Amino acid sequence: MASPATCTDEGTFKTPKTVRVRSCRRSAGTPITIPASPFMKKLGCGTGVNVYLMDRGEKLNASPWAVKKINSKCAAKQVALYQKRLNEEAKILKGINHPNIVGFRAFTTAKDGSKCLAMEYGGEQSLNDLIEKRREDGLKAFPAANIEKVAVHVARGLKYLHNEKKLLHGDMKSCNVVIKGDFETIKICDVGVSLPLDENMRVSDSKAEYIGTEPWMPKEALEEGGEITDKTDIFAYGLTLWEMMTLTMPHLAMLGDDNDEETEEDLMEESFDEDAYYERLGTRPALDTEGLGSSYQRMVELFYLCTEEDPKKRPSAAQIIKVLENNAPLEKTPCEVLDQRRRFPPW
Repeated sequence: MASPATCTDEGTFKTPKTVRVRSCRRSAGTPITIPASPFMKKLGCGTGVNVYLMDRGEKLNASPWAVKKINSKCAAKQVALYQKRLNEEAKILKGINHPNIVGFRAFTTAKDGSKCLAMEYGGEQSLNDLIEKRREDGLKAFPAANIEKVAVHVARGLKYLHNEKKLLHGDMKSCNVVIKGDFETIKICDVGVSLPLDENMRVSDSKAEYIGTEPWMPKEALEEGGEITDKTDIFAYGLTLWEMMTLTMPHLAMLGDDNDEETEEDLMEESFDEDAYYERLGTRPALDTEGLGSSYQRMVELFYLCTEEDPKKRPSAAQIIKVLENNAPLEKTPCEVLDQRRRFPPW
C-alpha cells in the first residue's frame, strides 16, 4: 500500500498531493483533508506503521491529531497483515473512552485507497523517548513522584481496559505510553494487538495470538500453551516502572566501562550475550534498591509485586489503584506508607 507521497525506484518523491477524506466531515459540511506524509511531522513508528502529527489549524481552534498510516516501504505481502491490525485497532479504539487512553478521532480512506487512523494527540513524546533523553543527559532515575504518577495513571487505563472493556492491552511498555509536557497528561496508546478477556480475565480464544514485545513478556507468554490473563499486562506494567528507575530496557543491561569513543550500539554489539538474554526473558530484572534510596520504596515494592513469576501473586490493575489512590498526595506520602508487603491487601 502506498502512502500519498509515492517513492520512485530512484528513491525520489513524486509531487505529493493533499488527500481528501470523504468519510469524515466538519459540522459545516466541509471535507476534512489529511496532508500527504511528507507534509506532517513524523512522531514515531511501529511495526509496519508510521505515526504523524496532523496540525488542524489555528483558525479552526482545533487540537492536533496523531495519524497512523501503513509504512509505504513495507513488503507487499506484509501490507495485508498491517492493514488488518490497523482495522482492528480502529474498531477497538472507537469503543474506548478514558482519560488515560489515547482517544479515537477518525478512520478514513484516502483517494489512493490507503487507510488513516486519526487519534487524539496524546503528548509530545513517548515515555521511552523521555527515558532515552534522560539517559543521554547523564541523569539517573526519574524522581519518585513522576514514577508514582505514571503508575497511577497507567493503572487507571489498564483497569478500564481489563474491567470495563474486558480487553488485554497486549503490548504494555514505555513506548506505548505518551506524555504531555511535564507529566501533565499520561496516556496509554497502541491498542492494535489487544485481546478479548472472558469473565475470568483470561484470553480463552484459542485462535487469539499474544503479540507483546520480548523483553516485557512474562513466562506464561513465552511458553507454549501458557495461560494469558490480565496479569500478563501487569508484569509488563511492572517492567515499565522499572524502566523509569533504571533508564534501560529489561534484560539488556550494558556491560563494560563507559567510553566516550564508543557508541551504545558498539558496546551492545561487543557485550551482548544472546543465550543469557533468552534465559533471562520472563524473569524479574535486578534493581539497585539501595542506590535508589528510601523515597522509591513504594515503587520498588509495586515493581516486585507486579513481576512475580506466578501470575496469581500479581495484583490486578483494580487492586493497584485501590492501594495507590487511598494514600496521601504523592509528594506528601511517606515511604513508610507501603512499607513491605504487609501494607498491601491480599491479592
